[in-house]
Amino acid sequence: MAKTFTDCPVEYTASLIANKWKIIILRELLTGTKRYNELTRNVVGISAKVLTENLRELEKDGILNRKVYPEVPPKVEYSLTEKGNDLKEVIETMKRFGQKYKGKD
Repeated sequence: MAKTFTDCPVEYTASLIANKWKIIILRELLTGTKRYNELTRNVVGISAKVLTENLRELEKDGILNRKVYPEVPPKVEYSLTEKGNDLKEVIETMKRFGQKYKGKD
C-alpha cells in the first residue's frame, strides 16, 4: 500500500521515522558509516529480518545510502544521505526531551 499524506509536514516527518527501530538505526548512523554487523550489535533487540526491512525502507525513503563492495564475503556499508543528516536536529531534540522527562512519569 502506498503512503498517503495530508499537507501536514509533521505527519510526513513522522512517517519517515515512524517506528522504534528506525529512530535507533538513525541514532547509530548519525555517528558515521556503519557496516551491517555493526548495526546488528548496536541496535539491541532487533532481529536480522526486521533490521533488513527497516534499512530497505530508509533507503527507499532517501534517508540512507547502501554501498556494496564487490568482495567475498560481500561488504555492505550504510550511511546517511543529506536528507538523513537533516533529521539530526529532530533526533537530538528527542534525546533532550527524553533526558529531561525519562523517569518522571
